[in-house]
Amino acid sequence: MHVSTSIHPKCEVFGVSHFHGTERGLSIRTRWSLSCKPACIDSHSLVLRCKLHYQESGRIKGLRYPNMSFRITERGPINVAVNDDLPDLPLSISYDTAMEALSSLITQQKRGDKSPVVDKFRKMERMSRYLKILGLEERIAGLKIIHVAGTKGKGSTCTFCEAILRACGLQTGLFTSPHLIDVTERFRINGSDISEDKFLQYFWDCWNQLKENVSEDLPMPPLFQFLTILAFKVFVCEQVDVAIIEVGLGGKEDSTNVINEPVVCGITSLGMDHMETLGHTLAEIAAHKAGIFKPHVPAFTVPQVPEAMDVLQQTAYGLAVPLKVVAPLDSKQLQGVKLSLSGDHQLINAGLAASLCRCWLQKTGNWEKLFHNEERAADLPKAFLIGLSTAHLAGRAQIVYDCSSKSSDVTGDLIFYLDGAHSPESMEACAKWFSGAVTVDKQLSKSTSTSSSSAYHESILEGGRNGSIEHLKENADKSNMISKKILLFNCMELRDPEVLLPQILSTCASSGTHFSKAIFTPSTSKYTKVTSGTSVLPSEILNKDLSWQFSLQRLWEKIIHGKETNIALDNTSKMIKAGTLPSHEFLYKDASHCCPANKDFTCSAVIPSLPLTIKWLRDCVKENPSLRLQVLVTGSLHLVGDVLKLLRRRP
Repeated sequence: MHVSTSIHPKCEVFGVSHFHGTERGLSIRTRWSLSCKPACIDSHSLVLRCKLHYQESGRIKGLRYPNMSFRITERGPINVAVNDDLPDLPLSISYDTAMEALSSLITQQKRGDKSPVVDKFRKMERMSRYLKILGLEERIAGLKIIHVAGTKGKGSTCTFCEAILRACGLQTGLFTSPHLIDVTERFRINGSDISEDKFLQYFWDCWNQLKENVSEDLPMPPLFQFLTILAFKVFVCEQVDVAIIEVGLGGKEDSTNVINEPVVCGITSLGMDHMETLGHTLAEIAAHKAGIFKPHVPAFTVPQVPEAMDVLQQTAYGLAVPLKVVAPLDSKQLQGVKLSLSGDHQLINAGLAASLCRCWLQKTGNWEKLFHNEERAADLPKAFLIGLSTAHLAGRAQIVYDCSSKSSDVTGDLIFYLDGAHSPESMEACAKWFSGAVTVDKQLSKSTSTSSSSAYHESILEGGRNGSIEHLKENADKSNMISKKILLFNCMELRDPEVLLPQILSTCASSGTHFSKAIFTPSTSKYTKVTSGTSVLPSEILNKDLSWQFSLQRLWEKIIHGKETNIALDNTSKMIKAGTLPSHEFLYKDASHCCPANKDFTCSAVIPSLPLTIKWLRDCVKENPSLRLQVLVTGSLHLVGDVLKLLRRRP
């Protein structure tokens, strides 16, 4: 069963709008094959599921589920053979083997390298051939896709879209990248990551069919291409009503651009990122992003700088694309509801998502069935408000209270603020969010002496946003604690830390937020290997080259002191022994004690591994019950994902 997807040409927009015209040969054979498992649900179950969703969201005052008596049409069964004869391998072994297979598809040694894969077919033609092998080429059009490109905000916009349409009672599929902890995060069905057993079924089915048909001219697809193909396979077989697809890189040449007939397209905020691939001007970057536009298919974007907007408008005009510019949402439209994703910049992403969803519902003939024209054009339906207030995206403006460090009730606080910002624009947004979050936290701490513990918990939960607070402190009295703000940073070498670090430092300082210390440490995940959430973390830290982390430290000290430290790294200083950690007194030294000439960096430290860093932070708060460490983790989604992975495990 699914909601009607007949075509309705009208599209409206929320807010102010302007119309403008070599793989390793790994082969896994299983004793079963899978095409698509038919998913069956009747209209009563669909309505019941939607009602339950609204009831579970009942903490949003004044919001009730809308009348769900719209017409539901029956989808015919998929005519395939299904064999449930699963392999004998334990699930964990099968899953680890799948991760090995995926890792064999990584063609670059590190991010930014050119792929050595050379064949006779262009990328999009190669993608089409893969889809044809799997019998998916014609079925993709039936997914009723929302396709989203952009520099920043793609993941948030897609997540908002998914939550809104799920709140409308639709079966949703969401494909995003990258994953933070586990590759299954990239494939969401009805708001939840795909289960491992379903992932394995679809994965090995795609893998084996492609392996049987590869040739010298058509090798196995590189990693992201394979994952994109797998997403289409999952969403077709799960019979989702709508698939929200986030572009991986760029747009025109991105693997997802094999989509020929999306229902609607979106372009989020554009900026300077991935310049080694997309170009060194905003116009060049915008041209890549606009490559997802399809003739006559409506598209939406947010306010852009003229250089980028001109390219979007010209591309849209040439394809007869009705392009609309969406204004950010405001408090009046939100009717007092708070966005679940934190930061003022999310108002931009939420506005774009609302317009994309409204257009999708109108074009597929579901708007009137859902809302019976009761909502005015400028209003957000209640289902939209529920979606916007319940969407969740890990690693973006996420706050995690670490409870693993607590051995008694007299230890200090360790709070992680996680945001995978890695471009100048996103770093600025991250800094503004962090400054706002710690300011709210400070105000709440001051008020706890006259507030009850339960009232404090409720306030903290409201301030955390993004459904992100995994632990609420039992001790309500925070007024006498010593707060130290720490930056935990790493970025890929293709990024420019001379732009990123000053951006976050100056933006925080302008809001009155100052870092006591900065810690630089390498990520544990490797670009050359796909791991699962249960994978063993690498323990080797002896003789690890930390040249990049030391260069980040030198830059930080230069920014803090306003002058170059002039310290050249020799071969011994590139390495740190396993037991080398800052003393706990390091936290309390101020900048006046800093003597870079003697390698006494009291403003910063390099720690050889992330597990050691987390342990050191935990030990610091265990020793001092009056200490509160507020740690901003940023610069890389890989770093954020590794921290989340470590925080989920017992020390």
